[in-house]
Amino acid sequence: MSRAVAKQLGRPACIDAGITTVIDNSHNSRTGAHSDAAVEALLDAGIRAVHASGAPVSGEWDKAHWPGNLARLQAQYFTNPDSLVTLAMMAQLEPQQWAVARALGIPIVTEFFGAGMAAELEGLHRQGLLGSDNIFNHCTCLPESGWRILREAGVRVNVCPRSDAHYGIEAGMNAWQAAHQHGIRPGLSVDNETSYSGDMFMEMRVAFYLQRVMGHRHGHRHAAAPTDAFRLLEAATIDGAAVAGLEQRIGSLAPGKQADLVLIRTGDLNVYPVNNAIGTVVHAAERSNIDTVIIGGRVRKRGDVVLGLDQAKLRAAIDESYGHLFSAAGYQPDLFAQSFAPIHQA
Repeated sequence: MSRAVAKQLGRPACIDAGITTVIDNSHNSRTGAHSDAAVEALLDAGIRAVHASGAPVSGEWDKAHWPGNLARLQAQYFTNPDSLVTLAMMAQLEPQQWAVARALGIPIVTEFFGAGMAAELEGLHRQGLLGSDNIFNHCTCLPESGWRILREAGVRVNVCPRSDAHYGIEAGMNAWQAAHQHGIRPGLSVDNETSYSGDMFMEMRVAFYLQRVMGHRHGHRHAAAPTDAFRLLEAATIDGAAVAGLEQRIGSLAPGKQADLVLIRTGDLNVYPVNNAIGTVVHAAERSNIDTVIIGGRVRKRGDVVLGLDQAKLRAAIDESYGHLFSAAGYQPDLFAQSFAPIHQA
């Protein structure tokens, strides 16, 4: 499926699930046209987003457009400071690329994993190259010295409870507890909608139960006092907004902030009766309970219906896109397959 079609599907699906804001880690910008289509899909969806444009990690692509494409995108799409969609760079530990982002005044998103990358932190920190404009994803198996550097530099961290376990990233345990133990308040990331639903309710619950399991294992390095529902709700709202650099606009209800609101039906059988709002949201509610979603003061979903979405047209585009890709790859889908054979390219 093309990235543009994937975004056209994924962003309304986020709105449907009550997710008002995404950091779009678009690290597959193969050409300038791909980037344009990705940004326009976000703008059309009416969701709040940080589009983190990044270079592909494999295959053939137009290397001439990167990283200069960022300046073009900024001039073409991001001149309005009130736009719901803002720009970022997706890059690894690449100071030369980071310099381009900093010249444009945009944040830098990095997929950060464990000891191998942690060995580079001290040098980067010594040179003053780490700061609050850095957003690090995952941060699995990071040693104590690495966490101290991230805290001192003000690096923003988000953790991926389902993704780290699902893909077996390093030890498979997310960094929620480690971040808190080092004075960092992480946001929660869904990470990959191609493998499971874009559902922040499930992300909170997986984080909760994994942390509880580790807390019961005396002597384990993750052992700590159990977290609570309020902290997880903060991670899904105000802490997530802070990771995106948007805490002055969204994440809580306060004078001067923009109206991003999610209304949950409390009469539905799976949540009724509601005796505690926070516990209900974290431990019982699900995407089916989302009645209304308001982003920037505009209603995007009402009465279970995502507004302004031609679902028939979207489904037709999706069917055409994945049909083309399956055919090109020689893949025959089997709805009841229990395993998937790898596709071998000639």
